[in-house]
Amino acid sequence: MNEQEQHQYCTNKFIELANQLRKEEIDPSMVSGALMTAASVYATYVGAGNEGALEASGVDKVVAVFRRTLEHHQAVKKAHLLKNKA
Repeated sequence: MNEQEQHQYCTNKFIELANQLRKEEIDPSMVSGALMTAASVYATYVGAGNEGALEASGVDKVVAVFRRTLEHHQAVKKAHLLKNKA
């Protein structure tokens, strides 16, 4: 599996978990918030290890990556929606 395929695989696993939680009648906003919290915890681990914490510059880097990822997903989604309208 190449890096892009691994990324898609991991993404799909998180979506599966989110959908499973939704089936347990947990509000989607709660699921989304919990996923963001989990991402924050894991990003801290990746950047600083189990015993560390991110400095402000590290937080800024994580926020920038999340923003780029969200903007990319929105652009892809909008393009898909426009394609399906045609």
